[in-house]
Amino acid sequence: MKTDYVLLFLCVLAVPLISNHNFAVSEESQLETAIPLLVTRDRVQLNLAGAELILTAAKQKALEKKWKMNIAVVDDGGHLLAFARMDGARPASVYTAMTKAVTAATFRQETGPVPLQGEPDLLLNLSLQNAAQASGGKLTTLKGGVPVIVGGQVIGAVGVGGGSGEQDAEVAKAGIQVLMDKMK
Repeated sequence: MKTDYVLLFLCVLAVPLISNHNFAVSEESQLETAIPLLVTRDRVQLNLAGAELILTAAKQKALEKKWKMNIAVVDDGGHLLAFARMDGARPASVYTAMTKAVTAATFRQETGPVPLQGEPDLLLNLSLQNAAQASGGKLTTLKGGVPVIVGGQVIGAVGVGGGSGEQDAEVAKAGIQVLMDKMK
């Protein structure tokens, strides 16, 4: 009986000694396997250089068409990276361009009347405008906000204001296309 207690006591003492050696999984290796599960690595992210490239190309498109635009480029969370108010662009469209960009980034789709296909639903659009007002204006159903999508992932968005919705979207898409071409 005494021998059993001594044996049990020795086993209890041996477990911490064994676990500090390579017989058990070390804390470092546990952390190495846990970290990739807890954080996103190697994520594609729009940076300032990419945003400025989009902005320059969008301005060039607007100049070619002789349109005076406000152009906003945001990251995937809707945070402003780059902005330009072209000479002669309406000051009121500054806010509109930024809101379009934020909406496109956070909703992960182009802005415009909802639903995108078929007849626009007037009541739904009015409800969304009221929701935008209640939320501090962080969403819009106006055309001209286009997400930047790389590998199926939204990495940012462009919002343009100053022309018709179709003109705004055309300028935004022209800027994004130059980024896509440079990434090939």
